[in-house]
Amino acid sequence: MAGEIPDLLAEVRTGTGKGAARQARREGNVPGIVYGGGKEPLAIKLNYNALIKRLKAGRFLSTLFNLKVEGQEDVRVICRGVQRDVVKDQPTHVDLMRLRRTSRVNLFIHVDFINHDKAPGLKRGGTLTVVRPEVELEVTAGDIPDHITVDLDGKNIGDVIHIGDIPLPEGAVPTIQRNFVIANISAPSGLRSSDNEGTA
Repeated sequence: MAGEIPDLLAEVRTGTGKGAARQARREGNVPGIVYGGGKEPLAIKLNYNALIKRLKAGRFLSTLFNLKVEGQEDVRVICRGVQRDVVKDQPTHVDLMRLRRTSRVNLFIHVDFINHDKAPGLKRGGTLTVVRPEVELEVTAGDIPDHITVDLDGKNIGDVIHIGDIPLPEGAVPTIQRNFVIANISAPSGLRSSDNEGTA
């Protein structure tokens, strides 16, 4: 059930302290630390350009990564902080936390819509308006869903789909307590304008 967990490549950083961190930065790396999971903290360095690409992609702090460090077992981690240069706004240090398979984490999960052809509202020219293409869920690190599914079978114009209408994977809980809207099926624009004229 778990989605494709992206790899995060790192190298062991020898030496600690400011001098070693500066040396890592000079070599085009960003120093970091991996902690938690009942093991000793591990000083690492990440490739600067690869890290910038990840940060620009967004959601870095709520993405589960498979950390690959040569000579070490792969471990699942989540970023707990990125320190940045106050002037240049470039990353200067990364804190990663190891997760056990039983750890609970908040992650954004993709929403998949199926059975468009079985929705009377869409057949009549209605439009599916997706309010949330992703939903933040609290999930178990060892069982992360790839997506959640919205079945459009039988949905009509004017129907609103809430998070409470979607069967969630076992153990997954929305981080927002209220029953928020995921999508709705709105009337075609031509139909809407003629309705509005009728109310004038």
